[in-house]
Amino acid sequence: MDHQFYSLTISEVLKETPDCITIRFTPSGGFPTTYLAGQFLTIKAEIDGKSERRSYSLCSSPATDALPAISVKAVEGGIMSNWLLKNATPGRSLEVMPPIGNFIYQPHHSRKRWFMLYAAGSGITPIFSILKTILATEPQSFVSLMVGNRTLEDIIYKTELERLATRYPARLKVLHTLSQPDANWYGHRGRIDEVLIHDSLEYLKPVTPFEETHVYMCGPNGMMETIAYAASNQGVKKENIHRESFTATVDELAKMAAATTMDIQKRVVTILLDGERYEVEVPPESTILEAALDMDIDMPYSCQSGLCTACRGKCLKGKVHMDEREGLDDQDIEEGFVLTCVARPLTAGVEIEMG
Repeated sequence: MDHQFYSLTISEVLKETPDCITIRFTPSGGFPTTYLAGQFLTIKAEIDGKSERRSYSLCSSPATDALPAISVKAVEGGIMSNWLLKNATPGRSLEVMPPIGNFIYQPHHSRKRWFMLYAAGSGITPIFSILKTILATEPQSFVSLMVGNRTLEDIIYKTELERLATRYPARLKVLHTLSQPDANWYGHRGRIDEVLIHDSLEYLKPVTPFEETHVYMCGPNGMMETIAYAASNQGVKKENIHRESFTATVDELAKMAAATTMDIQKRVVTILLDGERYEVEVPPESTILEAALDMDIDMPYSCQSGLCTACRGKCLKGKVHMDEREGLDDQDIEEGFVLTCVARPLTAGVEIEMG
């Protein structure tokens, strides 16, 4: 896995909504041009004298778009998002890590599948990449999209979604719901919940037979839990239910910060990175990543909340405790992979190989 940063030039900046932009890049300098729908880029920038990193999902499709692109929505108090909305301009260069991420769609040209896509707010970003790729690469498959926003002007990609629905009337259905609509809105009202999911199934369902169903969703964890429960009740296989989290919930962050009953104490962890061997002393209050960064080790990372997998490594020796494992599946865990941003050594002699 390539964790180095490349300097990419911004080719275009599009205004999606009053607080959201899309940034298109011109790849250069050895930057990998291939990626999978659903993956993300990590941006690094010097802001107010401090190096900041944030991950942003690719909204572009590897099947339909010539240039890789991300969408950035301003977050209240968000250091990187607000900086990008003010400073991202055509011709400017940004430091970008190559695409990574496990929330992915793999095309199968000959399959006939039903894809149920759900998104809330800026969660539409990776879902939009997946939607465009399915329509372009699986000509027999059907796509249903349910997307929630606060108001009409908050709908990201509204015009492009309308264009796609017109282009693929027999293969795409889109349903919008608004939680704070004005009097002129005649569509669905409220958030994506179990009632709306159930009531909209007949409208969203394909009219022709299909082989199997896949669910992709991105938004608040509560919404995704509801969708996963509903999908399971409809007979969707567990392995066909895919979710992407942008941020940890308040409860998860509290859990990560809380003292654990496990044997967390100061221990030395060995980190193998880019052919170098580092001995890192990890105090109880720090994660392995935090301790390594304190020693100025150039560790790969992005979200620092156990979601994006940029900091993934393989635990070769010893045991660690992870405060959060959302970014890893069961097979990753069985193979010994850990997320250093939420990992703490449980035993002496922990050795982790990055990459």
